[in-house]
Amino acid sequence: MESADGQRGRDGGSLRRSPLDVLMSQIRRKRSAADRKPLGRFLSWSSDRTGISEDAETEGREERGQSSGVSEGTDSGRDVGWGRVCVFLQRLGKKADSRNLSLAHCDLTATDLLELGTLLQFLPQLEELDVSWNELMGGCLRALTSHLQHVGGVRALRLCSCRLTADDITALGEALGSTPLLEILDLSWNSGVGGGALRGLLGNLQPSVRELHLVACQLTAADAAALGGLVSALPSLGVLDVSCNPQLSQDGDDGGGGFVELASSLSHANSLTTLRLQACGLTEDGLDALSRSLSVFSQCGSLHCLPSLRELDLSCNRSISGALHRLTLHLAHLTHLESLDLHLCCLTHTDLEALTQVLPSLTALTELDISSNKEAGGVVHSLVSALPLTKMRRLPLNGCSLNEESFTAFAVAVPYLHSVDVSWSKVVGGRLALLLDALQPSVILELRLSSCELTSEDLCHLAAACRRGCLSSLRVLDLSYNGSAGDEGWSALFAAGGLGSLEEMDLSLRPLTSAPCSAWLPTLLCAVPRLPALTRLALQRWTMSSQERQQLSHSLRKRSVLLEWDPASGDVMSSFKGTNQESPEGSQPEE
Repeated sequence: MESADGQRGRDGGSLRRSPLDVLMSQIRRKRSAADRKPLGRFLSWSSDRTGISEDAETEGREERGQSSGVSEGTDSGRDVGWGRVCVFLQRLGKKADSRNLSLAHCDLTATDLLELGTLLQFLPQLEELDVSWNELMGGCLRALTSHLQHVGGVRALRLCSCRLTADDITALGEALGSTPLLEILDLSWNSGVGGGALRGLLGNLQPSVRELHLVACQLTAADAAALGGLVSALPSLGVLDVSCNPQLSQDGDDGGGGFVELASSLSHANSLTTLRLQACGLTEDGLDALSRSLSVFSQCGSLHCLPSLRELDLSCNRSISGALHRLTLHLAHLTHLESLDLHLCCLTHTDLEALTQVLPSLTALTELDISSNKEAGGVVHSLVSALPLTKMRRLPLNGCSLNEESFTAFAVAVPYLHSVDVSWSKVVGGRLALLLDALQPSVILELRLSSCELTSEDLCHLAAACRRGCLSSLRVLDLSYNGSAGDEGWSALFAAGGLGSLEEMDLSLRPLTSAPCSAWLPTLLCAVPRLPALTRLALQRWTMSSQERQQLSHSLRKRSVLLEWDPASGDVMSSFKGTNQESPEGSQPEE
C-alpha cells in the first residue's frame, strides 16, 4: 500500500516534500519489488533496471515523461517475472537457466506443477524442459501443458516416470500443436501410456520430432499399431526406442498383432538411424514382420534410405532363438549399420552361423554385442575372422562360455577395441597375459574382468601393463568377484601407477564372502593421489579395522568419490556416499 506522502504528491499536496523524503519513498517501493525475487539477482542489475513497483514508476513519470515510463514498466515486468522463476527454482535446489529447465527428481506436486505452468510465460527462450521422475504430478499434467504456448521454441520435452494417465497424454497431445520445433519427446517409464492412451498423440506430433522414447510404457500390440501411425507421420524421426515393452509384439490373433503394422511403418522412416526393440517379446512372427519391412525396401527400390540405420538393438528377446536367420538374410542391406545388439537372446549355434555369414557385408560395424549367449563361445574364431577388425570398438563376450581356443581367437581383436569384457569366463584365470600383451597403448577405455578367477600372477601382469603405459587411457576397471587373487597381486597393481585416467574401479568380492584388505590397503591409500580422475571405488565385502576405515575416509574426503563398501554398524560418512548394494550375481549367466 502506498504511503500518504506519495498520494499527496500526485494530488499536488506535497510540494514541500524534501529530496530525502522522495528518495526514501522510492527505496521503500524498490524494496517491495525486491522481496519478490532473489537478492543476488536484484543486486546484479544496474540502478536504472531495478524493477521498481508500479507506484514508483508513476512517480518517476513526473520527471522522465510518459514514453520512458512505459519502457521502464516493461523491463520491470520481465525482471519481476524472472525473479519469480529464480525463487521457484531456488526452493527446489536448482539453478535458473533461461534455456534449460531441469526439474527431474524434485518431488513436484500438483501445486508445484500449477505454479510452474504460470512461470513459463517468463521463459520465452526455453529449449529443454525436463520434469522426469516426479511421480506426484500424475493426473495433473494439464496444469503444465495448458501453458506450453508460451515456450513454443522448446526442442526437448522429457516426462519420464511421472505416473502419467490417459488424460495426461490427451492433454499433452492437445498442447503439442504449440511446439512446432519439438525434436525430442521422452515418455519412458510411464505405464499409463500403454493400453490405448498413445492414440492421444496421433496427429498432434510435429514433423520436427527426431527422437521418440517410450521405454517401459506397457505398450500392447494395439499400441504398436498406433505407434506405426505415429512413425508414418514423422519424416524426421531418427531415434525410436520402445524397449522393455514385453507385450508389444505378443498380443493379437496373428501372433504379431499390431507389431506387423509398426514394422511395416518403418518403410516411411527414411531418416531412422536408431531402432531399439530390447525386451519387446519379439517372436519368430515378429522377426518375420521386421524382415518383411526390409524386403519391402528392396522391392520398391527405396532400400538405400534404410542404410541410414546405424544402431539396431534386438537384445533380451529370448523367443527369437533359432530364428535369427530370418533377419540376417536382410541385414546385408544395412551397409551403414554400426551397432548390432543381440545379447541375452539365447542364440543357437545355427543363429550364430547365420550371423557370421552376413558380417562381411556390414563393413561399417563398430559394435557387436552377443554377450550372455552361451553358444557364442564356440564360434568366436569364425566371428573374429568375419568382422571388420580395424573398425571394431566393442565386442563384449561376457557370459559366453569361452574356452581356451575362443579366448585365444578373441585376443586377435583386442588391439582395436576400446572396451574389453570377458567377465564370467573362468578360462581367463592364469591366462590374462595373453590378452594384456595384445593391448595397444592409449586405446583401451574399459576393461571388465569380473568373476574370472584371476590369480596373483594375473594381477602382476596387469601391473606390468600399467607400467608400460598400455592402460594410460583406461577409465573403467572391473576386477570384482576375484577373491582368488592374493594380497601380493593387489599390492603390485596399486603400486604400479599408470592409471591416471581411471574413473571407476570395482574390487568387490562375491556376496556372502569376505576377506581382510589390511595387507594391501596402505598401498591403495598411497595410490589414491595418483588417481586424480577417480569418481567411484567399490570395495564391498572387504573387511578393515576402524582405524583403516578412518584412513580411507580421510583419503577420499575431499575427492567426492562414490565409495561402495559395507559400512560398519553406526558408521556415518558425510563426505562421501557409502552403499551396500550388491551386484545381482544371479542375473549373470551360469558358467
